[in-house]
Amino acid sequence: MRLLLLGCTGLVGRELVPMLRAAGHNCTIVSRYSSTAALRLDPSKPIAWTDGALPRALDSTDGVINLAGEPIADQRWSPAHLQRLHDSRLLTTRCLVEAMGRCSKPPLVLINASAVGFYGTDPVRRFTENSPAGDDMLANLCCEWEKAAQGKPEETRLLVLRIGVVLAPDGGALGKMLPVFRAGFGGPIGDGRQWVSWIHRTDLCRMITNALMDPTWVGVINGVAPNPASMTDLAASLGRALGRPSLLSLPGPILRVLLGEGAKVVLEGQCVVSDRLDSLGFIFSHPDLPGALAAATSSINR
Repeated sequence: MRLLLLGCTGLVGRELVPMLRAAGHNCTIVSRYSSTAALRLDPSKPIAWTDGALPRALDSTDGVINLAGEPIADQRWSPAHLQRLHDSRLLTTRCLVEAMGRCSKPPLVLINASAVGFYGTDPVRRFTENSPAGDDMLANLCCEWEKAAQGKPEETRLLVLRIGVVLAPDGGALGKMLPVFRAGFGGPIGDGRQWVSWIHRTDLCRMITNALMDPTWVGVINGVAPNPASMTDLAASLGRALGRPSLLSLPGPILRVLLGEGAKVVLEGQCVVSDRLDSLGFIFSHPDLPGALAAATSSINR
């Protein structure tokens, strides 16, 4: 397939793009420069959003993967950062689907990211694809994001992936935890009882690859492994994978000082599973947390 990829230059894209190319897909990477509001269809040729490049590229595209969005919990939630969280998802997705609507032959499929934050936070409740949306800031953002993707052309199949915490050693939550744990200062964050709904990066990329070709992958799917874990279990499993202790916790008040309201994303989790993946027959490469962490850290343990 001829694919157009947005937001695929970061953590997920580093594995996804080589996987797609190895499967024989022709990938065009689109990257928006925040300083110039430009697209990059080719590293040597920055092209502005407004010059018609996106519709032209879409006219010869079979499928679109849209993972664009500023990281949620990388910094304090200032008004400026909250605006970036909003704009990087909603404006990009709206621009994309509007351009798709102007195509003489729209893409066959759009795979659009969302997040498990759609469900809000809860200490005990179990969420599936049929659970209602939460009512906090992140849940509202995910609702708007998914609504924007639903503006795609009628003939384009839409898959929305509500993605959990992506485990990979070169970025994301695990990438931030690794230096601390390897130094022997690791441990759970907050009281450790909050749920972490996670997915190994390889499995997430396999989901996306499967969804491109299989028309039964449609609607909403939770991009999570079948076994959510508590933060305490995550810290203990990571310590064992690295052969390091996991006894020192990061108190919640300290994280609130660092991230402000954004600390809620880390301190209050949600137990999310997928009923859809079972019915689709998807087989995980890394269904359990200890094995997923062992795989994700194997290269740095050699």
